[in-house]
Amino acid sequence: MPRFRCACALVLLTFGFAVAANAQADKPFPTDDEITLVLTQTERAMQQLNPLIDQEEIQMGKGYAEAVAKDRQVVSALEMAVKAFKGKPQGFNGPLGFAFFEWLDDADRNALLCSSGASAQYTLHAIAGDKDKADALLRLSQSCTDVSTLIYTVSENASSLYQRYVEAEEQLATRGAEVAQKCTDVLKRNSVTPKK
Repeated sequence: MPRFRCACALVLLTFGFAVAANAQADKPFPTDDEITLVLTQTERAMQQLNPLIDQEEIQMGKGYAEAVAKDRQVVSALEMAVKAFKGKPQGFNGPLGFAFFEWLDDADRNALLCSSGASAQYTLHAIAGDKDKADALLRLSQSCTDVSTLIYTVSENASSLYQRYVEAEEQLATRGAEVAQKCTDVLKRNSVTPKK
């Protein structure tokens, strides 16, 4: 009986090494360097978004206080995630990576909302003849559009990395199940009662 356990262990080791080698060749998990690049891109985008949120609060008035508060929450969440992932980049390869991607998506949407809101206010002030206020709102609208484009690009990069993580995880699980099945088959074949 111990001989059969050794055979199974040998099968597991052989297939386990093959799974690990093929997993790396076929669907690699995102590397620390790739994750760190997305984190650096996110930091730069947030550095550009933060002053725009301040401008949005000043230019758009109290009617936009709730939107500004949500913008600040999203930026705070992203900054917290960047800090956490910088200490342990592989933390991106899990559920928190998806939350990170969602926060980037929220930041992108919020920047677009800032742009459209400022554009609408620009029109009202331009019609009213308040040129200085209209010009400030137009600049805010353009800046928010630019930051939205930047965040969208970073979000695409994060999405691509997260998709790779999901595919690599799925491949690893599939191959692990295949190895377990092969081991089970070996055990079944070898557990036949020997003839006397």
